[in-house]
Amino acid sequence: MTNLRFTLAICPALTALLLTGCMVGPKYHTPPAVAQAPPATYKESPTQFQDTDGWKVAQPQDAMLHGKWWEIYSDPELNALEERLNIDNQNIKQFFANFMEARTLIAQARSQLYPTASVGPSYSRSKSSANLGRSSQANTGATSSIGTLPLSVSWEPDLWGRVRSTIHEQQYNAQLSAADLENEKLTEQASLATFFFEIRGQDALQAILNDTVEADKKALELTQAQYETGVGDRISVVEAQNTLQNVQSQAINLGVGRAQYEHAIGLLVGANASAFSIPVKAMSVVPPPIPIGLPSALLERRPDIAAAERNMAAANAQIGIATAAYYPNLTLSASGGFESSTFKHLFDWPSRFWSIGPTVSETVFDAGLRRATVNQFREVYNADVASYRQTVLTGFQQVEDALSSVRILSQQQIQQQEAVKSAEEFVTLETARYQTGIDPYVNVVTAQTTLLTDRQSVATVRVQEMTASVQLIEALGGGWDRSQLPTPAQVSEKLSKAETTIQR
Repeated sequence: MTNLRFTLAICPALTALLLTGCMVGPKYHTPPAVAQAPPATYKESPTQFQDTDGWKVAQPQDAMLHGKWWEIYSDPELNALEERLNIDNQNIKQFFANFMEARTLIAQARSQLYPTASVGPSYSRSKSSANLGRSSQANTGATSSIGTLPLSVSWEPDLWGRVRSTIHEQQYNAQLSAADLENEKLTEQASLATFFFEIRGQDALQAILNDTVEADKKALELTQAQYETGVGDRISVVEAQNTLQNVQSQAINLGVGRAQYEHAIGLLVGANASAFSIPVKAMSVVPPPIPIGLPSALLERRPDIAAAERNMAAANAQIGIATAAYYPNLTLSASGGFESSTFKHLFDWPSRFWSIGPTVSETVFDAGLRRATVNQFREVYNADVASYRQTVLTGFQQVEDALSSVRILSQQQIQQQEAVKSAEEFVTLETARYQTGIDPYVNVVTAQTTLLTDRQSVATVRVQEMTASVQLIEALGGGWDRSQLPTPAQVSEKLSKAETTIQR
């Protein structure tokens, strides 16, 4: 009776041990991202500079973009292209498939928690040799038949957490893949916005050159009229003609850049470049006030930082997997079934057979293999920590770079517009002096060239402002934040039929 009570008492504890076991290896804690706490505000923020005209940050300063960040530009055409990109971009689809693949690896790892069962029915008919002198085999020369219907079950309890660490690793890798997917989306979206504003910049330059061509044609007509009436000279006509031809050449060359940006956008939205076009349109937007938030929030905003952090967590789980190799493995196996020489007796009760028993294995000597493996994954983790911190530092650098670019370019734009006004007056004065015979026509050409250059600079700086604002939004993480990263439970959910359908 005492032995029975002891057995009944010890069975639940043994069962709990087999089902749960213990976890070996280091527990994961997110290491500090930077050596010092981030400052209260960005160094290059316009709020840090006095008497700065031009671009302003959105208020309140701690606000952040959310969702479809490109809508801040209030351009319906850009909005439509971005929506199309999110659906048809092939790179995004590739990263999505990689994310789905990462989720399947979780299911593969989780399957190791459970027993495996297999069946292997077989049938054989054989005849032994009759010429086996002094053989120990019975009934030499006899013909026999054997049919078997076996069932085998084996289970290796996760005593030391190797399987659970593997599951955690694959969950972290799936979260990493989800962050990579979001980072790819942000990259593609930012590239589209950049190319879109580059096209609008090309259209603005084209309009400037078209206006200049018309003005130069009128100037050529004036010099020809003066030459024909004997007031002017031939050299003025040649100079006016040469000026017109140079501007016409520049106007033609602009088509190369615009076509390439158009083709690039077609690629981003999943369209054949041969069947995709964007209508010519003047740039009607200016850099909007962008909510930049606080530097301390950047760690939660960028998907690449989230990916780097999840990579560390996966590396930490690998250390646990390697550490579990120090401990013995327990395998519980059982097999049974039916075996008979004739099929009609195969399922008779006397035809049954079975076996059951545990197996324990432990490596007693491996010449330091396990220790080297654990040390390998420790160094992998250390490298991932450095990569994580480098990603954080790069994020802060990119934000500061973009902030300074937008702020400085906005101030340059103001000065450049003033330069255009001066150049326009320069052309007016020089044209009047030429018409009265005070200055030669070459002075008019110089004034016209100065005006054209200044107007082109205004358009170029405007494009640089717009693309810098896109770079700032991208550096800030777009409209993403870490709360959108799927949890381990979410990435462990079973894939739907639509998610596992082969694409045709």
